[in-house]
Amino acid sequence: MRAFDIETSRARIHGVVGGSGPPLLLLHGIPETHVMWDDVAARLADRFTVVATDLRGFGDSSAPADIEYSMRSLAHDQVEVMAALGFGEFAVAGHDRGARCAYRMAIDHPDRVRRLAVLDIVPTGDAFERADQRFAIGYWVWTFLAAPAPVPETLIGGAPEQFVDHMLDAWSGAGFAFPRASRDRYVAQFRDPGRVRAICAQYRSAATVDTQLDLEDRTRQPIRCPTLVLWSETGPVAEWYEPLSIWREWAGAVEGSAIPAGHFLPEEAPDLVADRFARFFAPR
Repeated sequence: MRAFDIETSRARIHGVVGGSGPPLLLLHGIPETHVMWDDVAARLADRFTVVATDLRGFGDSSAPADIEYSMRSLAHDQVEVMAALGFGEFAVAGHDRGARCAYRMAIDHPDRVRRLAVLDIVPTGDAFERADQRFAIGYWVWTFLAAPAPVPETLIGGAPEQFVDHMLDAWSGAGFAFPRASRDRYVAQFRDPGRVRAICAQYRSAATVDTQLDLEDRTRQPIRCPTLVLWSETGPVAEWYEPLSIWREWAGAVEGSAIPAGHFLPEEAPDLVADRFARFFAPR
């Protein structure tokens, strides 16, 4: 995989590209970076040109201040990156925050996204609309990071290791442990106040701009491309929702299933995820 840094109209985006075949963009979640896709990318590089990026604010992408961090804005970054790499049309898969960027990209740029995969989420607007006590406790990061500045920024700055380790340990499946090298890499970005500010801005946008856009768009089944939905068989998405039913309100062609793993599907079950991707994203 070859590393790159591309200047878009809003930020500098870092990522890697490699392999051969039709282009497939992979987007990470919190508290991770593009390296969460390493094992999956290695399994797909003989069939696809794989691109994995750090979302604006994460990893080695820039984290500009005083700029909007809605998923609409982050999706625009990624469309510009793919264009700069020579890909006018592409498939995209996202996990967690990356999945929210991916489905917004499919809505706003239907001429660019030919196939979509979303991992372990339901749309942001649906999540907030159905929020209850379980949501408040289980998805605490949504309200904590969206709290007014500088409260979450200050608290994370005092203990970034505890913040990240708790997410990795509490959300992963039984028997899975992240390697120390991965933990260190993920923690490093939360030691940077500018990145923490940008990540909090994403969650503040989720509770405002992203939710409003979702509630406006859902009524018209806005995702035109075939959509793959995968989720943890033991996590909140499986317990609280009927994910395929929800996503069929958004897209006309939806398939998917639960995966025997915790929240971090690409790292906990790379073989299963890569196999589903290879079949779903194969050229028709």
